[in-house]
Parts: sequence; structure tokens; C-alpha cells
Amino acid sequence: QLQFVESGGGLVQPGGSLRLSCAATGFSLHYYTVGWFRQAPGKEHEAVSCISESDGYTDYAESVKGRFTISRDNAKNTVYLQMNSLKPEDTAVYYCAAGCAVVGGRPVIGSWGQGTQVTVSS
Repeated sequence: QLQFVESGGGLVQPGGSLRLSCAATGFSLHYYTVGWFRQAPGKEHEAVSCISESDGYTDYAESVKGRFTISRDNAKNTVYLQMNSLKPEDTAVYYCAAGCAVVGGRPVIGSWGQGTQVTVSS
């Protein structure tokens, strides 16, 4: 069972920044494409960003392009999401998981962890 632990969320003012971390437990992240996802109150999970396991290919939702940057450190078994110029609409619980898509409310591989809350508010 692939398990991830998300951290780094918090309360930030509009225009601020946060860096989220996604640590893999019990397996090597090196072999997996990893995505960041989020779920806002009353909404379904949506894909935010994704990074491939090998060549570092990245992809972003249109709503976060130019503001968010995904990266990985395989030596630390961790994937990061640097979030700049945060907006109130970025408020959500952020999750990471293997793969880049949500199917039927679930990641394509494994299940959701506990997530980390990001709140953007003045």
C-alpha cells in the first residue's frame, strides 16, 4: 500500500507563499509519477500538478500555472509543491498520491492520505 504524508499547509494572506511536502513511507518514490491534488469545501478532488518519475516532466492545472512549481528529491523520498501568489480560491485540503489523475474521487493508485489544509485569507 502506497502511503504518503503531506505537510506544510497553513493560513496565509493572499499573495503569500507556502511550500508543501509529500513524503513517501515504506516505499521508494523514485519509481512513481506523483501528483498533487486538492479538495475545496463542497467540491470534488481536482488535480493540481504532476511530476514524472524519470525525466522530470511536469504538468499543471491552468488555474495554477505560473504560480505553483512541483519538484522532487528522490534522495529524500519527497515531492514538493511551491505555491506562490496564493489566492483565496486556492483554499483547500491538499493531497499527494501516485499518478496524475482522479477517477471516481480516488487517485488511480492507492488512496488519499490525511492531506494538509491550505487557507488563503486576509
